[in-house]
Amino acid sequence: MIPSGARSLWLLLTATVVGFAASVLGCASAGPLTPVAVSDIKSVAGKWSGVVYSSSSQPEAVELTIREDGSYDVRSLQTIGASRGRGKIVIREGRLIIEGEKGRGTATVLSTRGGDRVMNVDATLNDNSILSAKLSPSR
Repeated sequence: MIPSGARSLWLLLTATVVGFAASVLGCASAGPLTPVAVSDIKSVAGKWSGVVYSSSSQPEAVELTIREDGSYDVRSLQTIGASRGRGKIVIREGRLIIEGEKGRGTATVLSTRGGDRVMNVDATLNDNSILSAKLSPSR
């Protein structure tokens, strides 16, 4: 069973779907990933999906919805034990700073030569557990 704190934050977050493996292979074939400085939250607004990894639980598929005002919701795509979280994302020095109900973190947006984007999230929950996520825009 996954601790409720870990499920709620994945913010990105808490930020991912079972199809993540396919998107990673697609990105790898398109060339190296380059960090993208984010200057406006609107440029990352929308749905992102992927997988959250935590040292205390199994990988979990999630969907992250970022609104143009920086607020976000994240939800588990699991049918059993599904959970949710929410918070606010702000931009500092081109990076996304995540402040959620269950913890905090940062996210970096990367791009392939072909223009595909990936969001890497690293977060620390309120119980000091650490998680990471690999997210791609949902199509």
